[in-house]
Amino acid sequence: MREGCRALGSRREFLRACLQGGLSLGTASALWSCVTRREPPPVDERPRSAAGPLEHDLRIFNWSDYIAADTISRFEREFGVRVTYDTYESNEEMVAKLVAGGDGYDIVAPTGYLVPVLVEGGLLQPLDHAVLTNWANLVPLFVDDEADRGGRYAMPYQWGTTGLAYRRDLVAASPRGWAVFADPSLRGAVTMLDDGREVLGAMLKWRGHSVNAVDPRQLERAKEDALLVKPNLRAYLSATVKGQLISGDVAVAQLWSGDTRQAQLEEERIEYTVPAEGSVLFTDYLAVPRSAPNRRAAHAFLNYVLRPAVAAEIAEQTGYGPANGAAIALMPHPVEPPDEELLRRVEFQRDLGPATDLWDRLWTEVKAG
Repeated sequence: MREGCRALGSRREFLRACLQGGLSLGTASALWSCVTRREPPPVDERPRSAAGPLEHDLRIFNWSDYIAADTISRFEREFGVRVTYDTYESNEEMVAKLVAGGDGYDIVAPTGYLVPVLVEGGLLQPLDHAVLTNWANLVPLFVDDEADRGGRYAMPYQWGTTGLAYRRDLVAASPRGWAVFADPSLRGAVTMLDDGREVLGAMLKWRGHSVNAVDPRQLERAKEDALLVKPNLRAYLSATVKGQLISGDVAVAQLWSGDTRQAQLEEERIEYTVPAEGSVLFTDYLAVPRSAPNRRAAHAFLNYVLRPAVAAEIAEQTGYGPANGAAIALMPHPVEPPDEELLRRVEFQRDLGPATDLWDRLWTEVKAG
């Protein structure tokens, strides 16, 4: 793989290798890191000013079900900007677009562990804090996280945890830990996320290890555990599992906290818990790609989302926690920032560095096994 990296002389060649080879995020990140080590981007550059008249268009690429129903329309009316709003289901899908040149997007929503990789790859531009006048509304826990300390390249948007969503009427007892996926009585009625970081991370936590483990022995055991529970699984599903929880086709799902809250609005018998062994705490960010054609409109949208009322409405409808502390008091069903008890049991996912290749290979083996 390292020899192949050195053979890539341009972003165009890198893109061709990614697309033709069907590479996953792990492999693509490793390749792109090689390229950037040869030609590092100017990471210490000053942000260009985003002040001045707004462009007439704005293109946003965000996770599905991750914004309030009228956020976009209200922004369009107030600012006179026409918004194209597209969605994706995985970080891999978003990164593929960025590597391909951004596809004209002005705002993307990477999860925290990806931000340093995107910065190193020269795919994001620094934010102009001079125009982000509502920045002080953000919770320090998220602003000061090492994914992008101080928010130089990315604005904390929403946070959540990964845990167990379950139908209390379909399980004999409330599940407490990751071992529930090995319960033969639930065969065909459980799902895990279609995400290698989440699945292998859960298996690592099951055995008392970090979700960011790089020890090959720990990772091999995580793969073995993932293969152990796989025959029990109905499928690897992400956002689409909500409908199956609601219908009762799935009894227990590895799922994100906010998506679970969305499902609970339609089925009150759905419960959620963070496993006793611990799990993932994540922050999703809004960032401006380096190739964004409408950077002034992008910053206007970021500052708009930083308004407490706007952030509160988004969090209320998506079920996730707002990174905006001023929004919490405005929510009918507030999601408070993680307390000390929760913080002791969860971890932020981090960039895995050289171990990314190993994680990628093991996840491929799990999916193929």
